[in-house]
Amino acid sequence: MTFFTSKLASASAAALIAGTLTAQAAQTDITVAMQLEPPHLDPTSAAAGAIDSVLYSNVFEGLTRFASDGSVTPGLAKSWEISEDGLTYTFMLNDGVTFHDGSAMDGEDVKFSLDRARAEDSANAQKALFESIADVTVVDPLTVKVTLNGPNGDFLFNMAWGDAVIVASESIDDIKTTPIGTGAFKFDNWVQGDKITLTRNDAYWGTPATLTDVTFKFISDPTAAMSAMMAEDIDVFAGFPTPEALPQFEADPRFQVLVGNSEGETILSTNNKMPPLDDVKVRKAIAHAIDRQAIIDGAMFGLGTPIGTHFAPHHPDYVDLTGNSAYDPDLSKKLLAEAGYPDGFTTTLKLPPPSYARRGGEIIAAQLRAVGINTEISNLEWAQWLEQVFRGKDFGLTIVSHTEPNDIGIYARPDYYFQYDNPQFQQIMDTLNKATLPAERTALRKVAQTMIAEDYVNGYLFQLAYPTVAKAGVQGLWLNAPTQATDLTAVSWSE
Repeated sequence: MTFFTSKLASASAAALIAGTLTAQAAQTDITVAMQLEPPHLDPTSAAAGAIDSVLYSNVFEGLTRFASDGSVTPGLAKSWEISEDGLTYTFMLNDGVTFHDGSAMDGEDVKFSLDRARAEDSANAQKALFESIADVTVVDPLTVKVTLNGPNGDFLFNMAWGDAVIVASESIDDIKTTPIGTGAFKFDNWVQGDKITLTRNDAYWGTPATLTDVTFKFISDPTAAMSAMMAEDIDVFAGFPTPEALPQFEADPRFQVLVGNSEGETILSTNNKMPPLDDVKVRKAIAHAIDRQAIIDGAMFGLGTPIGTHFAPHHPDYVDLTGNSAYDPDLSKKLLAEAGYPDGFTTTLKLPPPSYARRGGEIIAAQLRAVGINTEISNLEWAQWLEQVFRGKDFGLTIVSHTEPNDIGIYARPDYYFQYDNPQFQQIMDTLNKATLPAERTALRKVAQTMIAEDYVNGYLFQLAYPTVAKAGVQGLWLNAPTQATDLTAVSWSE
């Protein structure tokens, strides 16, 4: 009897333990929805932030990387030394790093990637990040020496961008459809118009991911996004496109809502070489015709921080210049008359797919119409926008959020799509790039912000908030978006 009782007790205990273990087994797959689908999968040859949203850190890695708080941390380089004159960076690479095809990642891959990015025929959308590089030398397989043509206080920061990830020459021909990186996840499949799937890289050199399978689902329609999330067909929606629905999710215990900062300066971008937009009085008139708060309330349901220049309000060097372009339609009309357009004029307004652009565009068109500026609205898909606006410069006005961190340097590129050409500003940015003292860099950033605001280069609207809706059990998501990324390397499900 004693023996039977013991067996029964043991069996019951075993069943209880098994049941407990089963109940506690955490989910290891996740489906993350995004509004925008990448045009292709090479982050080193396109301006589309949706590429980084899927691949940054997950599939591709750089010498350095952005952490969730925006700080720059070691990546494929475990450490580095900087020469006293600030011209030479010696990177010590992590040992045992392999690409997803099993080949070793070493100094030759670093040299190939940096030389490719800075080459004369480079297709890199941020080629300027690499202009300060004079030479890349492989000292040994795990040591690379990068020599600059002048001190660059942002060099380590620049190397953390998605445009600076390390790729292998052997896989470059197929990178746009079959990306091969070194990250914690491997590319699995892309069903265009629907989803991209990743699987865990079990040979990852660093801390392995907890998730085994990742699906990025693309849902462009805000109403469909709402329905899919509410039906729990997806686990996470990063950059949720329906801000008016956030209170509903906040009140539902099945979900969590994260609202953080992004680096996205949302602007009414202006073609500075297209008449009459090449006249600063006209650009100033446009700026004063815009009611930022009405756009934030109407298009974003209150989510967004007004900006008066191309700089993130949460940055310690930010200058609040919103008063420089305060809403004043009477002043707009006066400026248009002074510029020779008392009856206004007509220009194009080409809008990419995001909700902030499509919704904001209708509001801005009405505000401009009130002062005599008529806009011909075209709703473009991203591929069309990149071709017509970004590369072709065939536009008058457009609305876009620049999500790259600390990117005011784009105003020093005369051939950049809004075509602002100011030698004085270019000199300021050149001095900033060479400056290493924090106080000097702060002063130069403030001068740069003020100059583009007073030149009314673009209509500065708001800093894009970053709302994420997720199921309650998801943990490890980034609150803020210091770069455009959906980093899943530390994401897991609670048990």
